[in-house]
Amino acid sequence: MSEQNELIKRRFEELDEIRSLGINPYPHRFDVTADSASIISGYTDPADDSEAERRKSEKVSVAGRIMAIRKMGKATFCHIKDGSGRIQVYIKKDDVGEEAYGVFKLLDIGDIIGVTGFVFRTRTGEVSVHAESYELLCKTVRPLPVVKEEVTETGEKIIHDAFADVELRYRQRYTDLIVNDHVKETFIKRTKIIQSIKRTLEEKNFFEVETPTLQTIYGGANAKPFITHHNALDIDLYLRISNELFLKRLVVGGFERVYEFVRDFRNEGIDRTHNPEFTQVEWYQAYGDYFDSMNLFEEVVENACIAVNGKPEAEYCGTLLDFSRPWKRLRMADAIKDKTGVDVHSVSKAELISFMRSGSIEFDPKISHSKGLLIASLFESVCEEDLVQPTFVYDFPIDTTPLCKPLREYSLPRLEEMKGDPEQVIFAERFEPYIYKWEMGNSYTELNDPVLQRKLLEEQVERGRGGEEETHPLDEDFINAIEVGMPPTTGVGLGVDRLVMLLTNSQSIRDVIFFPLMRPL
Repeated sequence: MSEQNELIKRRFEELDEIRSLGINPYPHRFDVTADSASIISGYTDPADDSEAERRKSEKVSVAGRIMAIRKMGKATFCHIKDGSGRIQVYIKKDDVGEEAYGVFKLLDIGDIIGVTGFVFRTRTGEVSVHAESYELLCKTVRPLPVVKEEVTETGEKIIHDAFADVELRYRQRYTDLIVNDHVKETFIKRTKIIQSIKRTLEEKNFFEVETPTLQTIYGGANAKPFITHHNALDIDLYLRISNELFLKRLVVGGFERVYEFVRDFRNEGIDRTHNPEFTQVEWYQAYGDYFDSMNLFEEVVENACIAVNGKPEAEYCGTLLDFSRPWKRLRMADAIKDKTGVDVHSVSKAELISFMRSGSIEFDPKISHSKGLLIASLFESVCEEDLVQPTFVYDFPIDTTPLCKPLREYSLPRLEEMKGDPEQVIFAERFEPYIYKWEMGNSYTELNDPVLQRKLLEEQVERGRGGEEETHPLDEDFINAIEVGMPPTTGVGLGVDRLVMLLTNSQSIRDVIFFPLMRPL
């Protein structure tokens, strides 16, 4: 039998012995009056002996998980961990009684106890709780990894036996949170980031809403959906890949500023920055354009950084990122020209393909019909790696999205002329924010011309029939909503998980998702 199994067997034996003593190892509740952090921060040394004696009558009750035990005959020191931190507990046989002290000997690291007593400072200077009574609240049967800290003579902290297996940490997040304090801190920061985003939006009169996760037609992004089936209606449904089209419906209905935090589901690969289930916040603002969204986006992110780091800067993988406004703004065509010397406005589609092939720049053959998609592919291949500090890349080929307005500089006759020329690329009022080489979101001046909207979505359907795997389906009800009339509008999608990664110096998206998708064992 393995050592682990031996430990589990011993703990079951201890559990049986505790029950044989008439003690319930899993009681219903315990009255907690203080947490470890408030006890430690609120303690002051008594002025004299009489004050020390009076303090003994001021009782506190604290509960937590045993993280360390040091037994010394008739007295025991242990550290318990609660939601706010750790505190030392001193348990003396003469104070709690022989029977209770005997039961304590049956307890292990990982067990949860409640302690009532008074607060004092030990000879070594540690604020502690002197137990006058304690109660077993949960006897654990599976041992925790025992993480030991060693402080060298130079003050360096060395961790021994850390719970460090990455895959096991993701699979057993509950254990990870118990033994790795920095992991809990990351998720506390995640919540602060979300709260900051909500606060910034609500200060600008945005209204939080909810839209469907199950959809009869998916849309709002170029992505493969997950498909499920509703038995009662006997129809296939899609898990949401984006909430964009529903939020626009609400703008049509008169909610002029709306936002929503959602779980999106995309049937795509898993890597350092991608998880099939992820969190986005999207917001839509009537009577604004993509420049308004740029201004708000950088304000949202700067405020979030300050909320968790106290300043508009964060270090990621050794690089100091400065989120102070205003951010750099760069047209896609200018970025390509600066990097390659190619003026995408003047070269032909054939010349563009030749340039990319000569430079071993890969692109999907299925997009070779579109000069605009080739331009976007060239940008992704050669320019993204340079976008480390926060930068807005704007004015994308309209081929990349069917939901965005063309640049306002085009006259209607000019647009009609360009649509009939495959060598002409129509650029649209779209931007993507880049930080540390990552695309962090997406934004448009939203298309509200129902005729053009239908045409662009129909083109997407044709491209899907032609073999492209990630295209928009045609949503007739969405077209109907646009025909009812949507005011000039701008919208933003922000990837929350990637933002949390950057602001907490986390190396994988799985580090900032409590329970990332894992292949079953």
